[in-house]
Amino acid sequence: MSSAFLALIWWVVPAIGLAGALLYVLWVTKFQGKFQQETQRSVGQFQRFQDSLRDSQARDVAAEAAQSQASPADSTQSLPAEHNQTQLIKPDPASDSYDDNPFLKKS
Repeated sequence: MSSAFLALIWWVVPAIGLAGALLYVLWVTKFQGKFQQETQRSVGQFQRFQDSLRDSQARDVAAEAAQSQASPADSTQSLPAEHNQTQLIKPDPASDSYDDNPFLKKS
């Protein structure tokens, strides 16, 4: 191997690595605060969003409780059928036909 190639390996490559490390440290010290601030702002916005959902759910529950207390005669009546029973969806018998699907036909 030539001495120029060895100089490239032993001096230039580590110098580029050192320069990259210094640039990274500079970038972190200069921009880290900005990114932390943006992250905290985003987390704060998300927490406010969650709080607004909790507040609206609490208002809905309170409104339902107030409505059920205001009309106790209505609470003795049964709920509509869609709330009392589980509805089952059954497939159409015509769709069970194997004639329409060539992959399901028996040979």
